[in-house]
Amino acid sequence: MAEQESQSTSEQSAADAIGRAGTQVKEGIIGSLKGINEIEAEIVGLVRNTVSTTLKASQAMATEGLDVTKDVIKGTVQATEEVGTGLILSTKSVAKGLIMGVSDVGGDIMNAAGQTTRHAVDEAARVGADVALVARRAVDGVIEATKEIGGNVDEAAKVAIGGAIEAAGSIGNTAVRSVRDVLVGAVEAVKDVASAALPKPQASRASGVSEKGPVSA
Repeated sequence: MAEQESQSTSEQSAADAIGRAGTQVKEGIIGSLKGINEIEAEIVGLVRNTVSTTLKASQAMATEGLDVTKDVIKGTVQATEEVGTGLILSTKSVAKGLIMGVSDVGGDIMNAAGQTTRHAVDEAARVGADVALVARRAVDGVIEATKEIGGNVDEAAKVAIGGAIEAAGSIGNTAVRSVRDVLVGAVEAVKDVASAALPKPQASRASGVSEKGPVSA
């Protein structure tokens, strides 16, 4: 009888320990995610303020807008290289901050959208990062920023996707396919626009169909 009670107590202790472990992990993840949200908000604010201040000080906003986008993306990649992680995480916040900063000074956010995703993909490829995931995060950031500033989300998504695809095209067909596949699944809010912006697969000649119709035998 005592042995059974001892076994029952041991099993209960094990169950309690497992329950505590689950609670600790849950609380740790919640704390980490809250921290991530705070960090992302700080990055958005930093990039937004830097971009708007830089462009306000410039007399050639159209030209400088392109330059500052490239420089900000490059600075982001350099920062994440130094700390060894964080490029995928920070890309969305940086893209969002860029669009908002350009908007603050009345700049062309559509042009900025394309430039942002294009440079993000270029820099990701340069350092060997996951080009498709970086493209997705950049597009997400552009869309989120455009929503918040009341811009044309459909058009911004189309331009952003086009920039990412264009940059991937200079890397190779594999990059284009991986970027395309990720973006098709990522841009749920603008699915029709995403599909319109993404390159269509070429019809196989082996199927006996050409652009002009069936191939004669």
